[in-house]
Parts: sequence; structure tokens; C-alpha cells
Amino acid sequence: MATSSAYPPPPPYYRLYKDYEKDPSSAPDPPPPVDGPYQLFGATYTTEVVLPSLEDQGVRQLYPKSPNIDFKKELRTLNRELQLHILELADILVERPSQYARRVEDISLIFKNLHHLLNSLRPHQARATLIHMLENQIRRRKEAIEDIKQRREEAQKLLGESLLILDGNQPSLPAM
Repeated sequence: MATSSAYPPPPPYYRLYKDYEKDPSSAPDPPPPVDGPYQLFGATYTTEVVLPSLEDQGVRQLYPKSPNIDFKKELRTLNRELQLHILELADILVERPSQYARRVEDISLIFKNLHHLLNSLRPHQARATLIHMLENQIRRRKEAIEDIKQRREEAQKLLGESLLILDGNQPSLPAM
């Protein structure tokens, strides 16, 4: 005895699109974008992009809490601290292997702080990437315009020469 399951029936709103091929404007408008909090698979999400603080996540912050953070300096400091803790972990694993857990927790804390700092830079990175992409588009379009202008001038020159040859004002090109 073979077991098979049928596909579920299409949702009822498919009927709204039955005349779409004949008249594309007959389809209903898409729903408006979601604004504010919404539920998805039992979890509540929001459309506001907010990076939760380390304290909200229950993690101790290792860098200053001022709004004007020198990201470069703090990332270097955390990186050096991470290197030092990894070397200390290697020493502890050689000398006292049973006491490694504290160093691993410290390294985990440093990594969480590094990730939080890097995630704080994401909006700036997105803006810089967008600016770079738009500048490249503008440059490529200007190059394309210049290329079109150059080809137009070449075509006009060839057309003018051809007209002169056809009118007989200029001797024809020598045959090869």
C-alpha cells in the first residue's frame, strides 16, 4: 500500500489574480509594509534597528560607555588583550590544565565585546558601501556618456567624408 500526500489547496486569494494576464492592473495592491512590533513564529520583533547594549545582554562591557567611542583605539586594545589572554590560556593548559575554564570565559567576554563594537560600526559601513557603489555608478555612467559622445563624433566624421565622396568633391579612396 503506497502512501502519498496531496499538496494543500491554494490559498483563497488566488481568485483575485484570475484576470491578471489580461489586465495586470486588476490585481490588488500589495499590503503596506509592517511598521512597529510584529509576531513571527511566536517571537516578537520590531522594525526599528536597535543594537542592544551589552548590559541588556547580560555581558560586562570592557570599553568606556561614552557616546564618543574611539573605535579604532578600543578595537586595538581589545585585540591586544585577546592575544594576551590566549597566550595565558596556552601557559595554563601546559602548567595547570584543570584551571583553564576562567581563561576561556575571559576570552569569550573579550570576543563578545569585540563583536559588539564591530556591530556598532555596521550602519557606518552600510552608508560607506552605498556611497562607494553610487560613486562607481556615476563614474561608469560618465564614462559611458563620454564613449557615446566619442562614437557619435566618429560616426559624424565618417558620414561627412562619405557624403563628400558621394558628391564627388573629394577623390575616392585608392583601391588596394
